[in-house]
Amino acid sequence: MKERMALIDNSHPLSIRRQAQILSINRSQLYYRPAGEREENLALMEKMDKIFLSDPTLGVLGMQDELAEMGMNYNVKRIRRLLRKMAIEPIYPKRNLSRLGKAKYIHSYLLRNLEITRPNQVWALDISYIPMKHGFMYLTAVMDLYSRYIVGWQLSNSLEKETQTELLHATISQHGKPEIINSDQGAQYTCEHWVSTLNDLKIRISMDGKGRATDNAHIERWFRTIKQKYIYLNPEKNGLDLYQGIDRFVSHYNARKHQGIGRKKPMNLYLSAA
Repeated sequence: MKERMALIDNSHPLSIRRQAQILSINRSQLYYRPAGEREENLALMEKMDKIFLSDPTLGVLGMQDELAEMGMNYNVKRIRRLLRKMAIEPIYPKRNLSRLGKAKYIHSYLLRNLEITRPNQVWALDISYIPMKHGFMYLTAVMDLYSRYIVGWQLSNSLEKETQTELLHATISQHGKPEIINSDQGAQYTCEHWVSTLNDLKIRISMDGKGRATDNAHIERWFRTIKQKYIYLNPEKNGLDLYQGIDRFVSHYNARKHQGIGRKKPMNLYLSAA
């Protein structure tokens, strides 16, 4: 099994899913295997993630300046490549996506002035890079914005678009279908696969406006919390331990009182009104 798993190539034209099928490998074994990078780059990525948490407006040049002030001098090409690998995009107005052929997959931000009054009215969804002792993974979380309840999450070592729809279907199966899903304009959410899936499910699509830091603030704050209170304090060695740690954190988060929802517990608020 180890020999076959070593044959998996993240840079191969075939998807990880297809490579696993060909090699007769259970994909769950791959999803919880940390993605690799050189040790120096892993340390740099963790440092950049912490910098980005404190200032999400920093672009590549701003990140380079921050690192230089710490005595860490890296070229722009390297910083840009690693930020992309981390699925990190700064919050500032970007190029017109219509020039990139993506305009038909971009949707308007629907939450401005919207009164959110019930569970499953709006779900927010986002992906974040998770550093580990020897590698890194990606965590996707789905939050019900009425109750702040984490209705679903998934840990993976790839950014394949199928992982997002798998999580969506699993969460809907457990909690029912939302009326609206809000996300950023990342590649996973502006591709035909994601947009057509939501259209087929009759779920309205909302996307954060370019350059606005508050459009998906609740789930971004949740990611900041889990990193500061768990991930950075106790970086895990392997994917299984990380999965179990996140599961404990989510359970604790959903069961404790939150000031933003009137000192209520997300789980109780979601289930009592659902």
